[in-house]
Amino acid sequence: MWNDYTKSYIKNNRASGISIMAASLVAAMFLSLLCSLAYNFWIYEVEQIILEEGGWQGRIVCDKFDAGDLALVRQFANVEKAVINEELSEQGEIVADIYFRNARNIYRDMPLIAEQLGLKEDSIQYHSLLLSRYFIHDPEDETPPMLLTLYLAILMITALSLILIIRGSFELSMNARIHQFGILSSIGATPKQVRDCLLQEAAVLSAAPVILGSLSGIFISYGLIGAVNIFAADVTERHEAVFHYSPFIFAFTVLISMLTVLFSAWIPARKLSRMTPLEAIRNTGGLLLKKRKHSRILSVLFGMEGELAGNALKAQKKHLRISTLSLLLSFLGFSIMLSFTVLADISTRYTYFERYQDAWDIMITLKDTEISDFSLTDELRDISNVQDAAVYQKAEAMTFLPEGLQSNELSSLGGLEQVAGTPMADGQFQVSVPIVILDDTSFLNFCSQIGIAPSLDGAVVLNQIWDSINSNFRYKKYVPFVRKDNQATVLYKNGNSTEIPVLSYTQEVPVLREEYENYSLVHFIPLTMWNRTLGEVCEAESDSYIRILSTEAVTASLSDLDSLEKEAVQLVREYKTESENRIRERLSNSHLIFGMRVIFGAFCVLLAIIGIANVFSNTLGFLRQRKREFARYMSIGLTPQEMRKIFCIEAFVTAGKPLLITFPLTMLFVQFAVTASYLDPMEFWAEAPILPVLIFAAAIVLFVALAYYIGGKRLLKCNLNETLRNESE
Repeated sequence: MWNDYTKSYIKNNRASGISIMAASLVAAMFLSLLCSLAYNFWIYEVEQIILEEGGWQGRIVCDKFDAGDLALVRQFANVEKAVINEELSEQGEIVADIYFRNARNIYRDMPLIAEQLGLKEDSIQYHSLLLSRYFIHDPEDETPPMLLTLYLAILMITALSLILIIRGSFELSMNARIHQFGILSSIGATPKQVRDCLLQEAAVLSAAPVILGSLSGIFISYGLIGAVNIFAADVTERHEAVFHYSPFIFAFTVLISMLTVLFSAWIPARKLSRMTPLEAIRNTGGLLLKKRKHSRILSVLFGMEGELAGNALKAQKKHLRISTLSLLLSFLGFSIMLSFTVLADISTRYTYFERYQDAWDIMITLKDTEISDFSLTDELRDISNVQDAAVYQKAEAMTFLPEGLQSNELSSLGGLEQVAGTPMADGQFQVSVPIVILDDTSFLNFCSQIGIAPSLDGAVVLNQIWDSINSNFRYKKYVPFVRKDNQATVLYKNGNSTEIPVLSYTQEVPVLREEYENYSLVHFIPLTMWNRTLGEVCEAESDSYIRILSTEAVTASLSDLDSLEKEAVQLVREYKTESENRIRERLSNSHLIFGMRVIFGAFCVLLAIIGIANVFSNTLGFLRQRKREFARYMSIGLTPQEMRKIFCIEAFVTAGKPLLITFPLTMLFVQFAVTASYLDPMEFWAEAPILPVLIFAAAIVLFVALAYYIGGKRLLKCNLNETLRNESE
């Protein structure tokens, strides 16, 4: 009997069914998208770790490890493969990488392997980062990785949010049938039978939308990953993401979606089944219009229709709460996201691209290469279309600066202690000394640039410090750091010290793409002096750098710099390198910002869809209740035009409320962000995303108005006199 009843109701109440199906579709799509993206991000991160660090799971590092030991390791049942890592194995130390069939037993098997080889446990290593991505952690670790917990928490929060959203659709549908179930209860239907009937109906209506929504989420995820690959195509040290999916993920998504939908239906079904037959027949638990409060603003603006619309919105307040919140979050997130990306683009452009656009065209990083070991500097300069090439390396030292050596300008500001917050001890300050080691030719050119006699027998000191008292980080002002009568600097590092002569103090810098510290004494020294004096005292960074300027820097196109970059990289192919060029870097940054806008914008659109779907659900699902409402209005002389006006007012409030809240919040965010970044407000407003924000707002208003238009049109087509007569019987 219940199966026939369910089929009959679904067939004869398609409008109510469409509302439930739409809510189920959106819920399944969101959950599928979330699960698919999480799965692909997990796969991508595992691939990135394997590419950067290798796919080994366990490692043995010892002084002695021969072929017999390797064979012994391979005999363990759980060991899939064991190989010597030739790259890491150096004289006196052997590194063996071990791969397991079942990595979950690694923390049990590795100590056994070490014991069989007669090694101590400190000889074994675990690839903890990779193992953690497989949700494998050391059982003795009291703080295991929380990645799986985080995924499950996000999934649970999303599911609970969707339950609150979908519940409204089911509740509206079920409330419209309270009278029917009251009659069924009066002739013997038990609460369990009523509840099971409603859940059976929910399962039938939601089965196809859940499958379709799950498939839609997969396709959206595929599109997002493809979009990320396009926007991040020029990002260095990144491998292309390949879309992955698993039947187990699909089954899990469908299961979670169905449970979410059924639980959403169970909440109102349980409430309805617990009503007494008399309450249900009288429909005392239905949604009633409340007139306890006056809608003063709407009354003043729209008169009697505004008062009636305000009462209707109060009656629907609980059911419209989710749609209002979704629309608010979507519009707020969209406007703030666009404002943030515009600010980030302006900041990056000013502080990086425009600041250094004349300082480089091609940059090549020589990985793990000392500048002393690089011998192709002259060959780089001989490449056609190369105006200049500089090779440099960076190091770090420190010095002690007596208070009396501070410049007069710095002293007038309160000294180093006031400007930089550096404490003084024993009458002197400890100051950081970044060292830039230039190839000899570049250093001699730098000497000519600042107007001193070229020499390889000393250092040039960047004599400036940021005046943090009278300027901000966006528009920095500098004052001289030290007095120019000091002819030498004593540098300290790791307990060693050396004195180097100072050729000159300057406030100019070499043409390099480098950002120097605000409160340090930067020293530029030639390679000859580094090899002769400082190499034994200071330890340089592991990488060296090549800066290349093109002869056609101003008019150079992307293809010109690509060609030059390719030729330079080919010349230094015997070294391990990473390269970039100025134009491609700027395009890459633009693509990333655009991609971020598209992805976050799509998420905001999905949030807006949830809110709009909820508005449609409430408007169409509330139809039976509104029939009675408007039948009463008609009985007191309300015309169809006045009824339409009420619907227009409700649509205006429903769509306008999130917009009115969002605009001042966005303005406050923009004001705070512009002030915090020390930007001229007019620079932001010249590029403010006003048009996209207005289009997004207009789309929200349009779809909310469409929902009320459809609902109002259907309602006014009904025989309201017949409804009023049925209610009085």
